[in-house]
Amino acid sequence: MSSEVQPPTADGAAGPLPAVTPARVLAAICLAVPVVATLWVSSYTKADPEVGGMPFFYWYQLLWVPVSALFTVGAYLLIKRDEKARKAARGGDA
Repeated sequence: MSSEVQPPTADGAAGPLPAVTPARVLAAICLAVPVVATLWVSSYTKADPEVGGMPFFYWYQLLWVPVSALFTVGAYLLIKRDEKARKAARGGDA
């Protein structure tokens, strides 16, 4: 027996909610961008340009700390909105 909720569709028939939605894909991309940007070391292994005497290699990585937080907040908000929409599609039940 499937545990998926079957909300009514436009023609009145019941259908499963999709597991992959555009909001979830976008949230996954938001979480992947900082990981890829910091693991792709060859893209920032250089000394110039310097900021405040700090080589690019270091300030680039430090810049990604708050940027990663912003991407994570964006992913969180997308998932919360998607969960709210899924709850409404189920009819507002748990």
